[in-house]
Amino acid sequence: MACAMFSRVFNPPTRERMPNSSSRSPKPPWLKVRAPAGPRYTAIKQRLRSLDLNTVCEEAQCPNIGECWDGGTATVMLMGDVCTRGCRFCAVSSGKPAPLDPNEPIHVADMIQKMEVDYIVLTSVNRDDLDDGGADHFARTVEALAERMPELLVEVLVPDFQGLMPAVDRVVASQPAVFAHNVETVERLQRTVRDVRATYAQTLEVLRRAKNLAESQGRTMLTKTSIMLGCGETEEEVIQTMRDLRAHEVDVVTFGQYLRPSAQHLEVERFVPPEEFDRLKALADEMGFAYCASGPLVRSSYRAGEYFITNILKQRARAFATHDPEMI
Repeated sequence: MACAMFSRVFNPPTRERMPNSSSRSPKPPWLKVRAPAGPRYTAIKQRLRSLDLNTVCEEAQCPNIGECWDGGTATVMLMGDVCTRGCRFCAVSSGKPAPLDPNEPIHVADMIQKMEVDYIVLTSVNRDDLDDGGADHFARTVEALAERMPELLVEVLVPDFQGLMPAVDRVVASQPAVFAHNVETVERLQRTVRDVRATYAQTLEVLRRAKNLAESQGRTMLTKTSIMLGCGETEEEVIQTMRDLRAHEVDVVTFGQYLRPSAQHLEVERFVPPEEFDRLKALADEMGFAYCASGPLVRSSYRAGEYFITNILKQRARAFATHDPEMI
């Protein structure tokens, strides 16, 4: 049933580039967004500048920056704005990062407290120059936030830490509400889209390890990942990716359109229309994902999704408190 529904999503299901799908073609109307504006957007921008916080919203040229910032949230990027990897889809600069600031976790927690938010996303560049990939730095930031704002829900969107499971364990032990790590694309396109050091199997194992450890501790942490469409994937490959994610107990999946940051980045193979994203969401619901956000402008972290994730976390926390397995 699921495969029959999904067979209409991608047409045709081949590996050949679709006609008029090049990133040189004009963007379709559903990808056009208004320039960010609004009083709260302006206030958030000014506050972030005054606090000297890096945000992935700006570094990754996210099209939802106006919606999210006007909704009162932002995704804070730890450990600088220079990445040790060179993924072909990403707008973040690659190179040699500066040494870590050991005081950043406390500094960031102090600054986020001033932002008066109830849900925050922490992410980072890849730091393969560090023995633990920056895991302890992540964890200390989550712990500093919990000390100051116990009710704050923290989502961590982490790198793969080169597959070092003790690093994954350290982040999970800091007790984030959501542990996110992005698979980005289907297995066949990993080497085309991502840096060679990132692999499909490694991403799945990071997500599984995080989920298993949280469950062994009796906690309600959600795991989450994101998939870009329009990179040349086929329908069968996306279906298999979703199956693999569920087999690794991933709770939340998001689908969005890949948009080329510059002429030096990976080309767009095609622009996926909104109705196909809608059918993807229906399929994800059928497969048992706790939540799916799916749309051309959806990104891994954005304001619209946080509302639903917050409700899921509250429901599962009540389920654990009442020992109701049907709600978990």
